[in-house]
Amino acid sequence: MRRLRPSNVTRGLLKEWPLPDLESHDDKDDRGAILIVGGSASLAGAVVLAGTAALRAGAGKLQIATSRSVAPLVAIAVPESKSVGLRETRDGTIASSAASTIRSLTKDIDALVVGPGMEDSSDTRNFVTKIVREIRDVAVVLDAGAISSLGSRRGLLRNLDGNAVITPHAGEMATLMKKSKDEITGNAIDWAMRSASELNAVVVLKGADTVIADPSGEVFRYRGGSVGLATSGSGDTLAGILGGLLARGASPLQASVWAVFIHGEAGRALDKRVGRVGFLAREIVDEVPGILETL
Repeated sequence: MRRLRPSNVTRGLLKEWPLPDLESHDDKDDRGAILIVGGSASLAGAVVLAGTAALRAGAGKLQIATSRSVAPLVAIAVPESKSVGLRETRDGTIASSAASTIRSLTKDIDALVVGPGMEDSSDTRNFVTKIVREIRDVAVVLDAGAISSLGSRRGLLRNLDGNAVITPHAGEMATLMKKSKDEITGNAIDWAMRSASELNAVVVLKGADTVIADPSGEVFRYRGGSVGLATSGSGDTLAGILGGLLARGASPLQASVWAVFIHGEAGRALDKRVGRVGFLAREIVDEVPGILETL
């Protein structure tokens, strides 16, 4: 594949590529509705982080669908959200039969995030496959467990007509594309571009430098990441920010580029205030509105 020089993601680039306007009279419906799907009995916090991040990024309405046993706890943790309990397996993961509930919930939303806190299991794989096969006319972010679940069925992403974003780190990309992690990290730009073209989806390949590739061939790179962002829950916050921007009306590529920058700048701000390592994913979320305001 011909190697292109990526555009650097900077504050100046984003100022020339503004998000869709929000007017002072807009209500919560105008700001967009998002559904976060994920979690399990042992990983309920992931959807809390993603959902809160989506609201911090400006989405107007939030629903979180998670395993039935933890849905009441999620409702308390995120009182701004409607919490939906999904059928679950004996070990507390979302059952594949719950896909029918997700179909009914997507009728009135603008963005869907699937994957935070989802554990690898046959039910998860079947659940994600059903979602990708059947969901239409909604911008979709596939994160974490949802990416790994596709495996040999990754070609199903083409059914989403370019309206999907995947957010793998190198290990998840290696599993998805059946390559070694070293191959991915050694050629991150090439693999991001190749997978974006093959899957007809925007690819956000996370790492010390994060690469964002579009099926059209456009490629961007953010080089301002902080080692402190390599912490539990950080990816969940990125997925939520991205979904929130999609709900507001940004395209999959624009939302991805903006989300990566906001997430990275939040890490840089926390570097200075808290320390180079040791800040928490929940603290990343609180930085988002201020960074958006400066842009």
